[in-house]
Amino acid sequence: MTGISGKKNIILLILLSLWCGTVWAQEQPADTVSVKQAVHSPRKAAIYSAVLPGLGQAYNKKYWKVPLVYVGFGTLGYFIDWNNDRYDLSKRAYRDLTDNDPNTTAYLQLKNIQYYDLDNPTSVANLKQALVRSQDYFRRNRDLLIITTAAFWGLNVIDASVDAHFFGWDISDDLTLNWQPSLQQFQNQNIFCLNCRITF
Repeated sequence: MTGISGKKNIILLILLSLWCGTVWAQEQPADTVSVKQAVHSPRKAAIYSAVLPGLGQAYNKKYWKVPLVYVGFGTLGYFIDWNNDRYDLSKRAYRDLTDNDPNTTAYLQLKNIQYYDLDNPTSVANLKQALVRSQDYFRRNRDLLIITTAAFWGLNVIDASVDAHFFGWDISDDLTLNWQPSLQQFQNQNIFCLNCRITF
């Protein structure tokens, strides 16, 4: 009997020493080296993009976004100019059609002028109405595109600021899914369940 109790004591002693070793290892501070990272300022990125669109994206090292910003502004600028030219032509044509000067004939530059009989007063009245509608249409499109350009500029600033906020964010593929069994109490009964914890 003493041999069995001696073996129990030895096993108990080994388990106790292993437990003490793990507790002691957990209490020791880990060797760490503090690495001072450069601060990446969202405010600075937003100011850069507000002053010169695309500069905040370059500050965030997202160089592929800079051409997209300028293509967007270039496209909006082209359509603003295109609508403004059509608005000016319609406005000039209406002004030349309503004045009594025979030398002002900007309305003859219109593409669809051949569909109107300029000697017929009804046709001239229809042309005047069409020119008024055309002016309103192109002016509204131009103004909406200017508002869209201002919104695009603001989106450029917001994008630079958000990118700067997430500049140091770890977006690696190391997502850990941890399944652990657990015992829960529900209405005085033990329920075995499975806990899922996602670490990212």
